[in-house]
Formats: sequence, C-alpha cells, structure tokens
Amino acid sequence: MAIRIQHSTRPRILDASSLRFLWPIKRSQRRHATSSTSPSTQRWSQPPTSANIADDEVARLAAKPLHALTLADLVRHGRPPLSASALFASANFTLSLLPIRLAHRLQSLRNLPYIVVSNPHISRIYNNYLHSLSTLLPYTERQINNLEDEIKFTEVMADLVQTHSNTIPVLARGFLECRKYISPIEVTRFLDEHLRARIGTRLIAEQHIALHFSSQPHNNGDSSHITEDHSSYIGVIDTALRPASIIRNCESFVSEICELKYGVRPTVVINGQPETTFAHVPVHLEYIITELLKNAFRATVESRKEKEPIEVTIAATPEDLKQDNDISPLEQGDIHHIPGEDTDTKNSSTERSSSEPDSKLPHSPHQTPSIPGCTIRFRDKGGGISPSTLPNIWSYSFTTFNDEDLPSSPNTSSTPTNSTNGNIDALNMISGAAGGQASSLAGLGYGLPLGRAYAEYFGGGIQLQSLWGWGTDVYLRLRGVGAVG
Repeated sequence: MAIRIQHSTRPRILDASSLRFLWPIKRSQRRHATSSTSPSTQRWSQPPTSANIADDEVARLAAKPLHALTLADLVRHGRPPLSASALFASANFTLSLLPIRLAHRLQSLRNLPYIVVSNPHISRIYNNYLHSLSTLLPYTERQINNLEDEIKFTEVMADLVQTHSNTIPVLARGFLECRKYISPIEVTRFLDEHLRARIGTRLIAEQHIALHFSSQPHNNGDSSHITEDHSSYIGVIDTALRPASIIRNCESFVSEICELKYGVRPTVVINGQPETTFAHVPVHLEYIITELLKNAFRATVESRKEKEPIEVTIAATPEDLKQDNDISPLEQGDIHHIPGEDTDTKNSSTERSSSEPDSKLPHSPHQTPSIPGCTIRFRDKGGGISPSTLPNIWSYSFTTFNDEDLPSSPNTSSTPTNSTNGNIDALNMISGAAGGQASSLAGLGYGLPLGRAYAEYFGGGIQLQSLWGWGTDVYLRLRGVGAVG
C-alpha cells in the first residue's frame, strides 16, 4: 500500500502506526539493546547495548560539523514523480547527513553525568540512537545506485522514524527521575538542543520516505500513486502553503476544546494579507499555530473577554526586503560550534527573538533578495502576562512536575507556566508536532518554547509583547524557500 499524494489533500502524516503498517520490520531488526557489553572493552562506560559500534567511530562522526538544513535542501531534487537517478540522489543526500546527526546526539548524551545516562529511560534513548546509527553505517561505505538498495534504505528510514517517535517524552521522564542529579537549567538546555536537532533528523528521513512513495520507480505502472504535476507538495513540504487555511483549521480544533472546557468559544478574525502563500512544512505550522491559539483562547476566556475577537494579521515578506539566507547551526540544535554563546541566558531570556536582528549569529558577506515568507501577529485582550511569569515563558518548566500528579488533574490557573497537570499529559505536550496536540488548554507553558523551536529551525522566530492588564501580541515570523521548479 503506497501513500497517495493528491492535489486536493495533503500527504498522509507518517506517524508510528502507519510506519509499522507500511514496513513490518522483523523484531530482530528493531531490538533495542538488551545484552551486556564488557566495560573493559569500552573507553567510555556506556549503558549495555547490542549495537556493535566502536567508540572511535562515534567520536569521528561527532567531530564533523552539522550541515545547517534548509527548505531548499529538501526540495533540491525536484517535484515528484522523481526519476530513478533523482531518487538515488535523495537517498545519498539523506545518507550524507543522518549518521553525523545521530553521532552528535550520542555525544551529547555521553556528556551528561553517567548516573543520568544510566537511568532506564535515558539509557533506552541512548541505545535507540546507537541502534539507528548501526543500521546506517553499512550504507556509508557505498553509494546507493540501484532500486534494491534504495528500497532497503527507505525501510531503514522508516525504522528510524518509528524508533525515535517518542524520544522527547521518554527523555523528559528520565530527567524527572534524575532531577536530584541534574539542574533544571541543564535539563532545559539539553532538551531544547535535542528537540531542535530531532526536528531536522526526522524531517530528513520523512522527506525521503515521502519522495520514495511518490516516485516513478516504485509505482509499478499505477499512475494513481504518482504526485500530480499540479500538486503543490514536494514530499512533506507544501510549496504553496496558505497560512490562513491552517489558521482556520487550528481555530476549529482549539474552539472545540475551549467550548468543551469553558462552555464558550471566542471568535478569530483574520486580516492583513490572507491570500499569502509560501513554501513550508504544514505539520510544523499547525503545531505552532495551535499552541498560540490555545494561549490566546485561554487568556481571553479566563479574563471574561470572550466577546472580544482574537485578531490574526498576516503580512507577507516585502519583495524588496533584504535578509541573510544563512541559518545558524545554533538554531538547529548544534550548540557545540558557536563559541562563547551563553546558552543559559539564551534559553531563559524573554526578549530573545529571531524577529529581531540576529547580532550573535554569523552573517553571509553577500546580501541576497528576500526569501518568501510571512509574519503573523496574534493579538488577544486577555489581560497579558504578569511580570512575575514573563521571565519563565520560554522554559520547559520541569520543576513543576510532581510524581504524584495525575494526568486527569487540570490546571485552571491563568498563568501558562504554573502547570500542575499530570506527568503524562504534560510530557505528551512536548512529544513533537504530530503528538503534542493534547485535548486540553492546560499545560500551555510547554507550547511556547516548542513553537519557538519549530519556528526558528528554518530561520523564523517568535516574539512576544505583553501589556499587563490589557492583552498580548505574539509575532510569528516564518521563512520559506525561493522559487521551486
């Protein structure tokens, strides 16, 4: 069964259940490290694992710099259906990136205190990364230049996506259990870095999987499995994404939650340039907008201003605006290559935003025409954010978790960071774009840092301005890709 990419509908989201259905990989191929390895053979004492990878190999790959991923990289192979040569090029490009990314994650985990890495949850994630790297290393010794290898490689990609589908909540649970041995600041810094790196790793793998199913060599003569020429999708990227449509879809979702919880639903007014389109990843934008609307709806209702509309203004990037096309590795989870960056301050600052000039980031010596994109302003009259809460809105707030909390205990506080809802519900809020849309308005303290990570990954950003006692403006800046052939 193949994933159909049609003109009228967006591609099917590649979640863990669909991947299990599409690629029934043998249990022996997906085992997660249960056997012991002699500590005497390891220079770094790692958790027991069955993956046979030399420490030198991990260190060699981790020493290589990360490629700053752009949307242009993901659409570089052209519109589907791809020819066999273009599909092989996509596979080899994917292969050139992922082993280095996985090695960087392993090295980051190794830099944690050993007592933390020994935690069963964190050890599981460490071994998952070792497992995925071990499945990729055999392909690094050769080029993928035939369909048989490409099919097997796509199965490895499916296994990778499935294996790491719950990485963030599992890590969060492990850090919860180790909070005596690691500070909240360290946890926030590690998780923010890890999440940003995971965005790119998952997107690279899912893009090749989507291209695989929409390409000529794999349709077996059935044209219904091939992307139509007039489709705006290239893999998981919509090259004609219309933010206004996604805003309306997210509004409907959040409105139902709000009415279920409060019995009322505020209205959303879209103005500005609602016909704006550009290239981006729809599932990322859905997550960001859903979280921003949850915040606005909740503040509006709890301040008894439900008759006041939430105003959403869309402004396309001006054609004559010049901007830097470079994306810093810092924004994509690679903090190791930016010397002198104060990451503690970076993660806790309430004023930091990519919509401001990036004075700390490297700039290209040549300025180029603007990349299509837009800025979206979300304005509510829900009373704003108190000065005491404002410094914490970009934190993952792990210090608010309690082992005794139950998932069903809702948080009715109006401050986003005073989340006391249960561990499972809160951790699900940080499980990623596809798994973070819990049907609750509670736990909103996690939406802002996550949304910012998704926005900043491709050079965008989120900036928040609060007028305490009146309302809040949130500016979401998004950057797409230039003309796509």
